[in-house]
Amino acid sequence: MVSNQATEPPQSAARNVSRTRGIAAATIGNALEWFDMTIYALLAIYIGHNFFPSESESIQLIQTFAVFGVSYLVRPLGGLIIGSYSDRNGLKKGLMLTIRLMVVGTALIAFMPGHDKIGILAPLGIILARLIQGFSAGGEFGAATSFLIAQNGKRRGFFGSFQFASQGLGITFAAIFVAGLTAVLNEDDMNSWGWRIPFIFGLLVGPVGYIIRRVVEEVPVERDPSTQPQPIRTLFRTQKLSIVIAGGSLAISTALNFTMQYMPTYGIKELGLSQSTSFISLVITGSILTFATPVVGHLSDRYGRLNIMIPAAVVIAVTVIPLFMWLIAAKSFLVLCLVMIALGAMKAAYFGALPSVMSDAFPVHTRATGLSFSYNTTVAIFGGFTPMVTAFLIQATGQPVAPGYYLALLAGISIIALVSGFKFRAIR
Repeated sequence: MVSNQATEPPQSAARNVSRTRGIAAATIGNALEWFDMTIYALLAIYIGHNFFPSESESIQLIQTFAVFGVSYLVRPLGGLIIGSYSDRNGLKKGLMLTIRLMVVGTALIAFMPGHDKIGILAPLGIILARLIQGFSAGGEFGAATSFLIAQNGKRRGFFGSFQFASQGLGITFAAIFVAGLTAVLNEDDMNSWGWRIPFIFGLLVGPVGYIIRRVVEEVPVERDPSTQPQPIRTLFRTQKLSIVIAGGSLAISTALNFTMQYMPTYGIKELGLSQSTSFISLVITGSILTFATPVVGHLSDRYGRLNIMIPAAVVIAVTVIPLFMWLIAAKSFLVLCLVMIALGAMKAAYFGALPSVMSDAFPVHTRATGLSFSYNTTVAIFGGFTPMVTAFLIQATGQPVAPGYYLALLAGISIIALVSGFKFRAIR
């Protein structure tokens, strides 16, 4: 008896399995990166206590976030070197290199003795660890995004969205970890050893990500066989405008990301909320980013990426200041959660299609290099120092609403970049 039900061709089934593995390989390292980055931001109070002793808690926090920002200064260099390596030798090799480096940096933080044990070597060791992580993360975005986009050119928005969905996944796990630890452990235990547990967990995830990346299939990249690829030279000679447009479109997304990571600390320091409840608010936001981003990516393939991104950026610019004012006036856990939900939804709407939009700005033979450099330069300027800038603006102005003004300004910059990219056909 012959069944009338259509069966999927073997080639199509194999291709779907390969794409699923490709998504897993590209996103697991990115999720680990953002897990480690978020953990550092969420545990800044405890890290500052162990490695940056000071009589003033505000100065201690600013110093800790300054090291958080310093690691981002090396990311453009990592983006150029690892991005160029990936464009010349294959995206898979680039992805395997970045996850090895990330594990080394995480191990240094997890097991570094405190200032009371080894003195000045302690903060220097943390700085070294953050520089290694920053260099690794510098090459991660370009290689992973290029790898995802190459899985299916007709669904670039959807496949590219997993780049940022994995960021939401990393943030969610980080927030769950910290919320659980601060609920179970007392202040002394957190300061003494509890803060190290999430970093040790990151070390366990690293080998899994490496194995997945090792067995995944490489994606072919079209090149002119008669020429030696020189992605760095080509990028700076012919694609300067693409760098500016791609980076400008990212500005509000990256600043909003790091602002949300700072919000639990904001809730503790400025609103007087408990630690565990403040961290739970980030779990909610991370979940939104994880699950809503691919939906937005899918919709962008259907209705147009800029048709979704530009209105989302306008909404961010208009609403972010009132949201902060409401939070300051209410000073409650419920309002903090509602504000975080709003920020998460707006961010998901904006950055669901962002990886594919940024990739449009660069040709395939320089894509990993161009994406890595533009992404990490922007993150270094508008992202890595956002928690420090936020803490400084609040202290300098005495206005807890200061982060809202900063985000509204960057939303305007990103709108200009998107419109300019469409005008000059750098993005479509």
